[in-house]
Amino acid sequence: MSNSVKSVTSPKKFIIGKRLLEHLNDYIHDYGDKAYIICDEFIMERAQKEAGDSIQKAGNQAVFEKFNYECTQEEIDRNRELAREAGANIIVGIGGGKTLDTAKATAYYEKLPVVIFPTIASTDAPCTALAVIYKHSGAFDRYLFLPTNPDVVLADSDILSSAPPRFFAAGIGDALATYFEARACYRSNGDNLVLMKPSTTGLGLARLCYDTLLENGVKAMEAVKHGISTRAVEDTIEATIYLSGVGAESGGLAAAHAIHNGMTAVPALHRAQHGEKVTFGLLAQLVLENVPTEELETVINFIKGVGLPLTLKDLGVEEFVEEEWRQVAEAACAEGDTMGNMPFPVTPDDVYNAIIAANAIAESYHD
Repeated sequence: MSNSVKSVTSPKKFIIGKRLLEHLNDYIHDYGDKAYIICDEFIMERAQKEAGDSIQKAGNQAVFEKFNYECTQEEIDRNRELAREAGANIIVGIGGGKTLDTAKATAYYEKLPVVIFPTIASTDAPCTALAVIYKHSGAFDRYLFLPTNPDVVLADSDILSSAPPRFFAAGIGDALATYFEARACYRSNGDNLVLMKPSTTGLGLARLCYDTLLENGVKAMEAVKHGISTRAVEDTIEATIYLSGVGAESGGLAAAHAIHNGMTAVPALHRAQHGEKVTFGLLAQLVLENVPTEELETVINFIKGVGLPLTLKDLGVEEFVEEEWRQVAEAACAEGDTMGNMPFPVTPDDVYNAIIAANAIAESYHD
């Protein structure tokens, strides 16, 4: 492949609005009339009633299957077999990230279209051409790179705004890093998530993601704390699920996600959400880049405004163990991770120092 090939990749359709579950057939009938639906336990009953009615009324068929908690190869194989038995010609995933990844993988192996229906807005995973496969123990196994993005992604703002506010905030944290990582990757002519070069469109969508969050994020969080959806909530969901997903995939990742990946090895952080760790990774990236104080302050004030953890202590680190964080820094610079997309060489020492400095700066802004 030529080094200068750029890309924009995204789902064929992204639809956002209210009452999408009870009209599910309207959004899937173009792709198939025998749906195999992998569903999270907590929304199973409602999905069978609302989505099931919608599909049956149209004279089509649906089989619902409860997701078994972990996206393992065994779980994918189990669903493949059941989908075949059902004679399915379309796969639908309704639930959290692991459920959606299982649906994506099942559809890929069975060569069927896939419709994705997230129930929490905690990451931008619904839109990407990627599934993360885990081992039975819950440890990371491998990435499954898919040849295409999902056919349809349905974001029901009523369902997404009624999930716990912490998940909604984590999605904002994950999306907050999108622009800064895409900007770094664009400057360095690094590789985006489909191993091509960042496109102007990818960078533009990443920038729009950031601007949309700054304008709506704090207002959206206030609404979500009351379990309601507003225009600000819908705009924020568009940023956290679509603009962040397409912005990251087409624009590329850099230090923030690499540092997040290093942080997954710290036991004290196991309870922190993906987006919460990415937020701290972003602060460390901004220190590495020595961005203007004004930009750093805007980001920090926004993090505080939406109620995301700011310092390592907020994330659950009671005691800072140097050796542990040296390992984080080492892992963040691993060959093949996205630290290589920074516009200048970065060493584990640089990362370690940036983590300490970012935490100290965050502490100084703490109330």
